[in-house]
Amino acid sequence: MRNGTYYEDRLFANKLLKCYEIAPHRIKQYLDAEIQFVVDEVRGANLVLELGCGYGRVLKAVSPFVSIIVGNDISRGSLELAKSYMKPYRNYRIFRMDASNMAFRMCVFDAVFCIQNGISAFGVDTKRLIAESIRVTKNGGLILFSSYSPKIWEDRLDWFKKQSLMGLLGEIDEEKTRNGTIVCKDGFRATTISSGQFIELFHEFGLDVSIIEVDESSIFCKVIKKKKSI
Repeated sequence: MRNGTYYEDRLFANKLLKCYEIAPHRIKQYLDAEIQFVVDEVRGANLVLELGCGYGRVLKAVSPFVSIIVGNDISRGSLELAKSYMKPYRNYRIFRMDASNMAFRMCVFDAVFCIQNGISAFGVDTKRLIAESIRVTKNGGLILFSSYSPKIWEDRLDWFKKQSLMGLLGEIDEEKTRNGTIVCKDGFRATTISSGQFIELFHEFGLDVSIIEVDESSIFCKVIKKKKSI
């Protein structure tokens, strides 16, 4: 099963919310650190886009610090939950949309971010995803992607095993799960993107990359879009 289909048909809405509710302390620390990094980077921005917003976990945290935040996701169920989750806020918009094939115009957003390993979790062509993030970002705008740091591998694996035991994910394939890749017997596969891969992906579009490790748990790729990139 392709990951995108998995998040659309199986792991969505309240089931996705449950994954975060059962996260161990170290994983919650990682998740909080990721959000704080994004907030620090986009604070004060006018129009910000989150790729793969799910049920609104990150939208809700970032919303108070920007003028307008937009989220997209392929799961109708998750987006319905997001409407409820974001009810206290008025400065958000959500759209059912594939992040690798967006309907937004060129050069719209002041900042675009895709965190919590979305670049791998979406199960889409990574070059196309990067190209779309660049296309919709204003010249001089900010692009942020993140993946897991190898340093949090054991905690990440424990978290996924916990999700599997609760029936949120399929059974973990112990033989195939190694070196940053988690494989479930129902076809779900969670990989990561390395610093070198981030650099290579954005260099193909003529963009320089800053790599920042946050909390020894996530690797952030930070890019400022230059006029020559499109």
